[in-house]
Amino acid sequence: MFADQRRNLILEMLTEKGTVTVNDLTNLLNISAATIRSDLNQMEKQGLLIRTHGGAMMKEEETDTIDKKYEIREKKFNAEKQRIGYNAFLHIQEGQCILLDASTTCFELAKFLRDSKIRLTVVTSGIATAAMLKENPYLTVIIIGGIVRNSSNSVEGLLGEELLKKINIDILFTSAYAFNIRDGLSDFSLYEVELKRIMVSVASKVIALLDHSKVNKSSIATFARPDEIDLFITDEDVSEDIKNYFTAKKIEIEIAE
Repeated sequence: MFADQRRNLILEMLTEKGTVTVNDLTNLLNISAATIRSDLNQMEKQGLLIRTHGGAMMKEEETDTIDKKYEIREKKFNAEKQRIGYNAFLHIQEGQCILLDASTTCFELAKFLRDSKIRLTVVTSGIATAAMLKENPYLTVIIIGGIVRNSSNSVEGLLGEELLKKINIDILFTSAYAFNIRDGLSDFSLYEVELKRIMVSVASKVIALLDHSKVNKSSIATFARPDEIDLFITDEDVSEDIKNYFTAKKIEIEIAE
């Protein structure tokens, strides 16, 4: 991988997460720690980031405080995510046990659940999602145990694996940083990806919720192969290649309007 490619990936991770560590980058990019440190030092000289002990963070003028990062992500393509969330909500039936990841798109779906009178069990790795849904008396809310990181709204790691294996999940609703028909659903954080892989494996049905900005993109770690998706909900028409692949694999697609 060329230096420019590595540094572009590092910038994308910073945009998404706000902070990165040398250890994370070493594992994700399969590059030595010395090379990563050299990249970060050079990028700091270019004014692209701020070096920290063991990693880097975005410059203050390019980001907000840690508490506001989730709010910023939530506002990005918010109208599209609301439409996708509503379409997803229509697939939920009384008495089901559903699983929501910590994505902002699933948070939009959760807003419809918050105001509904459907009796459900909702399992989630999203801290904000669980906090909001616990106020609805019709819902039984279970939050997956794990590590809470300061740059994320999600629970990460595999501490919740045993819990997930004991619960019968009817539907997993999940989003991703990127999707393409070669890699499937992928993301930057290995910590989140590990947990999402288990989510996919335990669910009877997987519904992917992705706005158009994430389609035909790629990221570092895959958590769901394309053929593991049962329904794909997005907000714009997809390419012919994706349509043909979905048709061949009998994967349903919905365009939220």
